[in-house]
Amino acid sequence: MWNEAVTRRCFLNRQALGIGSVALTWLLQQEQAAAKPKNVPKEPLSFDLDLKTTHHPPKAKAMISLFQHGGPSHMDLTDPKPELTKYDGTQYDGEVGFSFVNEASKKLMGTRWKFAKHGQCGTALSELLPETAKIVDDICLIRSMHTGANGHEVSIRYFHGGIPGVTGRAHMASWLLYGLGSETQELPAYMVLTDPGGHPVDGTHNWSSGFMPALYQGTVLRPKEPRILNLDAPAHLQGVPQRQNLDFLQALNRNHARRFPGAGDLEARIASYELAARMQTAAAEALDIAKETKATHELYGINDDATREYGTRCLIARRLVERGVRFVQLFLNGQPWDNHSNLGTALPAICRKTDKPSAALVQDLKQRGMLDDVMVHWGGEIGRLPVTQNQGAPEKDGRDHNGQGFSMWLAGGGIKPGMTFGATDDFGHRVIENKVTPNDYQATLLHQFGLDWNDLVFHHNGRQEILTAGRPARVVNEILA
Repeated sequence: MWNEAVTRRCFLNRQALGIGSVALTWLLQQEQAAAKPKNVPKEPLSFDLDLKTTHHPPKAKAMISLFQHGGPSHMDLTDPKPELTKYDGTQYDGEVGFSFVNEASKKLMGTRWKFAKHGQCGTALSELLPETAKIVDDICLIRSMHTGANGHEVSIRYFHGGIPGVTGRAHMASWLLYGLGSETQELPAYMVLTDPGGHPVDGTHNWSSGFMPALYQGTVLRPKEPRILNLDAPAHLQGVPQRQNLDFLQALNRNHARRFPGAGDLEARIASYELAARMQTAAAEALDIAKETKATHELYGINDDATREYGTRCLIARRLVERGVRFVQLFLNGQPWDNHSNLGTALPAICRKTDKPSAALVQDLKQRGMLDDVMVHWGGEIGRLPVTQNQGAPEKDGRDHNGQGFSMWLAGGGIKPGMTFGATDDFGHRVIENKVTPNDYQATLLHQFGLDWNDLVFHHNGRQEILTAGRPARVVNEILA
């Protein structure tokens, strides 16, 4: 409603100031400076897998992660505890956090298997790992891993994405691709080898690129042959017709991309289609293990029913990194190391499946001269408790979750071989020396690839994201060669 008390001079003054503020806002928008911090890029970002410059000279160029979902029982496999065996069956007087309270017990349970020292380094391992025992001089066994949480998903996401329990984070492999690019233009830079029995616990979160473009997420191979469907074009389209069709499609895609600059999903989709075309020859060759020697098949246990499947995937992993793939991760169905019950039978069974192929991978890389710059990781997200999870009968008993102290091992990629690092208490419950968190592991991993975890920054929703999410982290220099 018009206010008669407003003079003509007052009216013009108000309108002039209003127009001025509109103009200022428009100018700021043109400069893309409105409400944006100085460190946020002003131009739309584009993403690719071209090779990047590292922060410092790298020691590693590729990695194979043998992720053991469920939490391998360290006091039965990698961390001998004579005191635990000595006090088997007695009450534990320490505080325990149980995941399954209705089956909880504070009765100590010593290992049922014998430990012995192996190699020149004298690392002690369980009789359940006879093949890993042969490579102790090539691995660094960390006995002081710590997540501080007993749950599976919360710890898996901590290992892969940098924050316990949080989804939507980029996998550490995605960070490697973002920071380094790819050394192959014919195969995906990050490949996931799943189990024929199904996906691991936490499903596709295990290889998600989170807030990063889909270009950096894991490419999942089928767990059975054919591992990639529809690799070959129909006979009548092969040769010149197929090349002409692909060139025409590429031209259309690139024109479309120019109309929508900065559209990360679109760019990733176009890159995926182009990669798929190049893979038609390269992937078939990379996945064909029939070309390997009989001795190599025997090394990985491919002629043995117990180890054939996992051995095949380990061999494929070697063939992939040999051809320039940056990161390969193997998963198991569900969480077979989650031995809440039937420890006496379940633990030997999963060891039989994985021990020989895992050790073979390290041996094979070493004899080919690849272990110097290919890092191998073996480990799960948590360990097990030293007390009994009561299942009603001793032969059915197992162990509950434990994120307060457990083991994993690394080999190659500039990691110091033939050593153990860190320690848990006399019962294997808690870390007492040289605690290593998943954030420490991530910082160390990036360091070996020539990247500083603090300086590798991804801009997301106006924020600077880093792999460790600003949580305390350090490069574990003690395990570096």
